[in-house]
Amino acid sequence: MSLSPWPARARVALAGLLLAASPALPQQPTPQPPLQPPPVTLERAFRLEVQIGAPLELGQVDGVRKRVIPITGGTVEGARLHGTIVAGGADWQGIREQGSTSVWARYTLRTDDGTYITITNPGVRRGPPEVIQRLLKGERVDPALYYFRSSPGFEVADGPYAWLRDSVFVCAGAREPERVILDCYAVL
Repeated sequence: MSLSPWPARARVALAGLLLAASPALPQQPTPQPPLQPPPVTLERAFRLEVQIGAPLELGQVDGVRKRVIPITGGTVEGARLHGTIVAGGADWQGIREQGSTSVWARYTLRTDDGTYITITNPGVRRGPPEVIQRLLKGERVDPALYYFRSSPGFEVADGPYAWLRDSVFVCAGAREPERVILDCYAVL
């Protein structure tokens, strides 16, 4: 015995009308796993051998020893890049008491086919205080004793060297008395 004053057929019709008149509930998206970025790999791209001059000591500025090292020339050699480094750039350094050095170099290279490319290369060099002191004196020091890394960027016109502008690079460095050697890798 039904307690409702409405017949079963009327109750179903009324329920259908109420559902049709009610606002639709938003569909819940099906949860998906997060996208996984591809792994990073490195591919050796080229070597920079940057000739340097005597440092210009600027003294303590804001608690950091500042100096500028002139860039006097050099070479770049790689599978897709060959040329010389043009004299006139410099490496601006900030040497902290604990031994870490921030570097910021800007210079130009000229490829074998005559294209000019500007390089801006920020980086960090750090190590034990006695090793850093030897480097600052201009001594030859095994690069396994200190950390020297940079991440260059390139300003270049469209054409065969646009890949430099359109890629990310990292370099491992070594400091010799009259030059800096940077092995540069493309991040793939």
